[in-house]
Amino acid sequence: MEYIKAKTIVNRNKKNSWFGYEYTMNIYRGCNQGCIYCDSRSDCYGIKDFDRVRTKENALMIIRDDLRSKTSRGVICTGSMSDPYNVFEKDLLLTRNALQLVHAYKFGVGVITKSPLVTRDIDILMDISKQATAMVKISITTADDSLAKKIETGASSPSKRFSALKQLTDHGLFAGVLLMPLLPFIQDTEEHIAEIVEKAVENGAKFIYPRFGVTLRGNQKEWYYNKLDQTFPGLKQQYISLYKDKMYCNSPNSRQLYAYFKRQCKAHNILFDMEDIIKASRRGFKYGQLSLFGLSN
Repeated sequence: MEYIKAKTIVNRNKKNSWFGYEYTMNIYRGCNQGCIYCDSRSDCYGIKDFDRVRTKENALMIIRDDLRSKTSRGVICTGSMSDPYNVFEKDLLLTRNALQLVHAYKFGVGVITKSPLVTRDIDILMDISKQATAMVKISITTADDSLAKKIETGASSPSKRFSALKQLTDHGLFAGVLLMPLLPFIQDTEEHIAEIVEKAVENGAKFIYPRFGVTLRGNQKEWYYNKLDQTFPGLKQQYISLYKDKMYCNSPNSRQLYAYFKRQCKAHNILFDMEDIIKASRRGFKYGQLSLFGLSN
């Protein structure tokens, strides 16, 4: 494992927070799941050799100091840039120990992952949920294990991810599906959406949040197009013809698919609107400035 220098790890979100997160926490840099669509490969993030996982030197000490220094509590997102449950986490336990610090300092947490290893930390997530927000978003873009092998080559199978989702929700945790991206001409069909919603319902999902398209920019676009040539010959030309230089490539059927998706979610009483998901995840917990004695106002 290669270690890299970092001054801070728990950082305040500068823009309007996605999923209501006030902070981000990325312990690892790079990812070994090999998803052909990953936006974290984009030039704007400055991560070279993205397929090589590295971790931040003295990460737990930095996280402890970061949490101590915050003047207000909030929800911390982990997994926004690379999966916190990569293959090294099983032995390194950095994410697990970081969650223990999050609990100790009474912050909330939102986890994004494709790994069933998240179930190892159900005990800590449950502890966090008793005093703050604890949300887990299992990233599932297809319910088809064979298709997933083509577009998410190093990730666990969707079957294992749905099983992990069930374990989380069976323990009363607020967990659901991150359904993004839906790749144009590959996954953007009503049948595909129906299967994911059905599996999510079967496994206790509280929410599904979708995106009917894919972001393509910089070197990430080149990577994606190369993978299309290898796995879906001829499809790249459809993208070039339809999207040209667009950064965000919506499915040609995005409006129709979203309307269908909404009907499916409403029929099964599954949350899908961001505002509703955030409200449900907070369950009345309020975050605010810390007093000199560490108590929230």
